[in-house]
Amino acid sequence: MKRLAGLALTLLAALFVVETPATTARMPVDEIRRGMTGVGITVFEESQREEFGVEILGVLRNALGPRRDIVVARLSGGPLADTGVVQGMSGSPVYIDGRLIGAVSYALGSFAKEPIAGITPIDEMVASDANRNPATRLARMPPPFPLTGDGLEALVGERSDRLAPFPLRSADVRTLGLPQRNRGNAGALLRPIATPVVLGGFEPQIQDLWIAALGAGGFAAAAVGGQTPQPLPSGALQPGDPVGAALVRGDLMMAATGTVTMVEDGRVYAFGHPFYNLGSIRFPMTRASVTTVLPSLALSSKIAAIGDTVGTLDQDRATGIFGTLGNGPRMVPVRMALDAPGQNLRQTFRFEVVEDRLFTPLLTYSGMLSTFLSWTRQLGASTYSVSSTTRVDGQDDVAFKDVYSGDTALIAAAGAVANPLSALLNTDIAAVDIEGVEISVTAAEEPRTAALERVWLDTARVRAGDTVGLRVLVRGYRGADLIETVDIEIPSNVTGSVQIQVSDAAALNASERLLGQPARAPRTVGQLIESLNTTRRGNRLYVKLLRSQPGAVVKGATMPALPASVLAVLESDRSGSGLHRLAQATLGEWEIETGHAVSGSRTLTVRVEDR
Repeated sequence: MKRLAGLALTLLAALFVVETPATTARMPVDEIRRGMTGVGITVFEESQREEFGVEILGVLRNALGPRRDIVVARLSGGPLADTGVVQGMSGSPVYIDGRLIGAVSYALGSFAKEPIAGITPIDEMVASDANRNPATRLARMPPPFPLTGDGLEALVGERSDRLAPFPLRSADVRTLGLPQRNRGNAGALLRPIATPVVLGGFEPQIQDLWIAALGAGGFAAAAVGGQTPQPLPSGALQPGDPVGAALVRGDLMMAATGTVTMVEDGRVYAFGHPFYNLGSIRFPMTRASVTTVLPSLALSSKIAAIGDTVGTLDQDRATGIFGTLGNGPRMVPVRMALDAPGQNLRQTFRFEVVEDRLFTPLLTYSGMLSTFLSWTRQLGASTYSVSSTTRVDGQDDVAFKDVYSGDTALIAAAGAVANPLSALLNTDIAAVDIEGVEISVTAAEEPRTAALERVWLDTARVRAGDTVGLRVLVRGYRGADLIETVDIEIPSNVTGSVQIQVSDAAALNASERLLGQPARAPRTVGQLIESLNTTRRGNRLYVKLLRSQPGAVVKGATMPALPASVLAVLESDRSGSGLHRLAQATLGEWEIETGHAVSGSRTLTVRVEDR
């Protein structure tokens, strides 16, 4: 008899396993009615999931766009009576009769007397994720570096339009269960619950800049948090668990936190509203822990810390962020060696940033500034000698050496490293994968500037085909004179008057723009990298041998010293040759590396004799 009973229990257990649905039971918006009650799940402290009460007040149809609905509900239980809707609750799942209806994700207005929230329907979240394409990465206008504090705030605010309501007219919104006269006002009051962003390791000035910038973009940033000290539960994420989206980790840390809405077939749905609406992303998905809830009359917030990586977030859409459990994505490793001999300082800093068109250059830039401000002189003139190498998958490295000196040297140095990253990741030529960034910086607490004083030749007579020495006198900081020499090769077919122009990078670029010489537009990633590697630097003087003879730039290729007949043929071609005439022919170019931030320009006119 006992055997029969045991067999019956086994069969019942097997039957239960077979009949358990593979997908989460969901309730569509069409079945939701005013007065229904349910429960939500979230974490208010540490990692303990707790239930809270939910009472349905109605449904706003087309509240956030065509067929983008919001379920309006009153929340209760836990600390909600004192805190109201809490930042960090975004994504908290809500169930009615055991069926998932969606994620707590929106708040209505500010200084609300009751915890009234908007719920993003789960079917809309699933539909947004159905057509995912993680490989898509479209180019956008790169952010300008160096970037000021106001520029950072404007950039984050401009690229985060999450706060703009859809309904501009009350007729745009239909309501179910709510008074029709309030439908437009209700839609316009909807705001995504601000996403808490925790920062760690950033210097206080940079922290303040990010807190202001993220606040302008609808986030709730705080210079708290870090790697969670207590162990987190093992196993897969569960609905209601806190979850993090890491942007930078290592000696620096930045991560956004929210709540898991649903886990199905290894796929994680969270937030219920966009993080930054970036589309396809590759962010580490991490565990998180809630330290406490900070009550506020405006909008309370969870204070969270992030844990280990448990997967990859690959979609940032209007209805939430979505990802897959498993290994995290590859991040861009940044290694920065800082040497300050005057302070007897030598440190190496390491952090990883997400590979993203906006955040990779921006966070690398912020990381360098934080390091400079924390470990070197902040006030007065200083000098930074920078050597940087950016490794690109399948391409040559992007590398440069330069010197930055003056009151804003640290900003210029950080911007010089960030600019190539921005150009590579925002190009519309092809997708570029950054393998890593190596930076070496030598800092000095004094200016290392120099000015070009004089140029001359070491011979009185110049003949065609000669190689002559050009002497360059540069006067350094506090009057130290430096004399550099470069050999100038005179072409054997050139006679008459020529000019030797010696200029710093800025002056030479300005003179070329004044002459209307167009910049060559790269057509391949290789050409883009070549352009970045040949960018003129501030620690060099550039020497050009020029002759007043017509030339042209045809389809990006420079053709100096063209005969008049050839120019006439090129100009008569109306097939779109892209011809641009040049008034001068460049017969040769040289560089002089000085080890200083050098400035100045001189032109020497030379008569070349026939041999």
